[in-house]
Amino acid sequence: MVAKASVGLRDVARAAGVSTATVSRAINKPDVVSEELRLRIEAVIEHLGWVPDAAARALSTRRSGAVGAVFPTLTHGDFARTATILQHELLAEGFTLLLACSEYDPEQELRQVRKFVERGVDGIVLVGNEHLPELEKLLSRQNVPSINTFVYNRATHGKSIGPDNRKALFDVTNYLIDLGHRRIGVIWQSVANNDRAAERLAGVSDALSARGLSAWPYQIAKELSSIGEARSLLRRMMSTDLPPTAIICGNSYHAVGAELEALAMGLSVPGDVSIVGYDDIEIMSELPVPITTVRVPSDQIGQRAANHILARILGREDDTQFECRTEFVLRASTAPPRS
Repeated sequence: MVAKASVGLRDVARAAGVSTATVSRAINKPDVVSEELRLRIEAVIEHLGWVPDAAARALSTRRSGAVGAVFPTLTHGDFARTATILQHELLAEGFTLLLACSEYDPEQELRQVRKFVERGVDGIVLVGNEHLPELEKLLSRQNVPSINTFVYNRATHGKSIGPDNRKALFDVTNYLIDLGHRRIGVIWQSVANNDRAAERLAGVSDALSARGLSAWPYQIAKELSSIGEARSLLRRMMSTDLPPTAIICGNSYHAVGAELEALAMGLSVPGDVSIVGYDDIEIMSELPVPITTVRVPSDQIGQRAANHILARILGREDDTQFECRTEFVLRASTAPPRS
């Protein structure tokens, strides 16, 4: 038996009775070998205690086999789902996903990207179109392919994959206006360092302005995913002399909090107030009054981002469709206002 400290690729191939190329395929592209062969090679690797030499592989391929991704947070379902799909698609091609969170801090995002680049990643996945100029210069100077996600507009076609955030909320707002709502309130997260939230809020404003209306009233939550804070803001809005008949919430947590507080106040949803959210987490469809919302195609974003980055890394044809359309999910929380 070969000592574990000296085990190499050739030792594994010899013990398994196959070529070194077959061992490499079984490791990097297991779907192209039979299950019986894959299991045999895995058993030999386990027995010999062999660990592939990533540094040697990087020298021979001039690739590290890793892609870095920086998300603002993983507490929101959409980012977590996209990260999962991204990892799945990359693994299928023999690439590893390295993941970090910026916490909506552009300086932290830059530091994380710099660390990824120092470690030789083959590509970078980011969220949003707005980044520090130093970050974009770094990626350009080092010739590291990148893609922005969860955002799309024609001006950045080819550089971003995701929904047209402004259009999604423009359409939602018009839906409420067409139902007859004229007093439409807004509960929103901070738009600081969040161009997606800013674009969606602009979509609400554009739709209201086009119909001669304005938000009534307008509340910005300090916490991104605080159901409790959303409840407090809803109570404040509905305790005024002329409360809104509909409320648009910037994310799923705020929509959940808004409904819970409305029901706790003895209000009818949607009789006294209609509620619309953005994003779609499971609880939104399980509440006493299921919430109308905009569903983000997070799985599709992850899949297309992976395919685009891999095409650029591997030099193959890129047929990526960059715009991922949102889905308007109509549920029981919206209706025409009472006359």
